[in-house]
Amino acid sequence: MSNDITDLEREIEQTRLRLASTIDQLLHRTHPKTIATREANAVKGYYVDPATGEPRTDNILKTVGVVVGTIAVLVVVRRVAS
Repeated sequence: MSNDITDLEREIEQTRLRLASTIDQLLHRTHPKTIATREANAVKGYYVDPATGEPRTDNILKTVGVVVGTIAVLVVVRRVAS
């Protein structure tokens, strides 16, 4: 019987340690600075190839096209509205 209790106590302690580790990981993942860093790296990865460090001109040109197109639409709408 004593052996069963010792095994159970050891299992409970291991479960506590795993839970504490999981909570620490969740706190790190949800920290605002971690989220901001992760998102900044995602944006950089979209415009710069992480393997070579070269700019991804296709993605840059797409973004420039969207910005120029949006500005053109806004200019046309303002002229039509006035």
